[in-house]
Amino acid sequence: MKKESAATIRAKQYTKNSDWFCDFRYSPVTGLAYEEGVHRRDPSAVILVGDTYYVWYTKSVGEAHGFSTGDPDAKVFPWDHSEVWYASSPDGVNWTEQGLAVGRGPKGSYDDRSVFTPEILHHDGKFYLVYQVIEGQYLLRKYENIAMAVAEAPQGPWRKLDEPILRPAMNGEWYGDDDNRLTVKHKGDFDSLKVHDPVLFYYNNQFYLYYKGEQKGEEMTFGGRTTKWGVAIADHPEGPYVKSEYNPVTNSGHETLLWHYRGGMAGLLSTDGPEKNTIQYSHDGINFEIEAVIKNPPEAAGPFRTPDHDRSPLEGIRWGLCHNVHSKWNYIMKFSIDEEFKHCYANKVNPEVLWLGKKARKD
Repeated sequence: MKKESAATIRAKQYTKNSDWFCDFRYSPVTGLAYEEGVHRRDPSAVILVGDTYYVWYTKSVGEAHGFSTGDPDAKVFPWDHSEVWYASSPDGVNWTEQGLAVGRGPKGSYDDRSVFTPEILHHDGKFYLVYQVIEGQYLLRKYENIAMAVAEAPQGPWRKLDEPILRPAMNGEWYGDDDNRLTVKHKGDFDSLKVHDPVLFYYNNQFYLYYKGEQKGEEMTFGGRTTKWGVAIADHPEGPYVKSEYNPVTNSGHETLLWHYRGGMAGLLSTDGPEKNTIQYSHDGINFEIEAVIKNPPEAAGPFRTPDHDRSPLEGIRWGLCHNVHSKWNYIMKFSIDEEFKHCYANKVNPEVLWLGKKARKD
């Protein structure tokens, strides 16, 4: 009998076809591009209202200094001292910044420090913004919550809910009194410290709020940070939201990126965890399985979730906006999926030949 290595045995288990596989292209946009002294990042999904596209995003000004200054009011990260702004566009490429959508609350309120990482749901004639909030001094051991604002039109005005709609588990136990989030006696749940990156869907006649959880004493694994996604479900858009008993629903992933597909939910998990850089699918919105391994995924992507999302697995992320944070001042750009190499395999064309041809044209 022919002997087989562990790698060979695993390879036989990889039976998925190329339907979910893609690469990504990136291109500039106007109106939200690089600007000295300004951070624009974390774009929401792009939505179409009438003949106009809208997007919401995190905006702040000024340089970030980390936790080293000792000044409790100093800007810690690009998303510190930030607010949610919005822009409109006739074509998804040329954007006009319209102004503030949701600002920070007065001192002592649950969102007095920072309001950031928005997502949008347009449902039954209303617009629902979900986003992260921080109250008080920004510390390493700071709990972070998810809040909501509601409007009758994309231009607002926005009505904030009186309380956050989702909070971290806040269990586990710190070790010592120093502001160090890695020193713990007990870590608690996967979301014991922070709930991040919310995205809201109307799904199966309920409202599914997906989010990223951060844990006290978070560690590094061979896949990077141990961030995971959870979901909380409500019968009404304003809640109350109840966390699923199956949480966490992924073992990887940083910013949440999901879309509808044929009665289920698809997701792109990037940046962190042993299953990072994969596209996954769940028939019930809870139990996700890997469909494809990808490269160069967009960071903090907000897709245009086309109404004909059932046409193919990738329609829900055909294009959208993402951010570039690899410069001093964060800015927004466009992404689109690239299936060119996948079609090479289907047509029995050597992708290396195609790649060399593309390179020669660029040169």
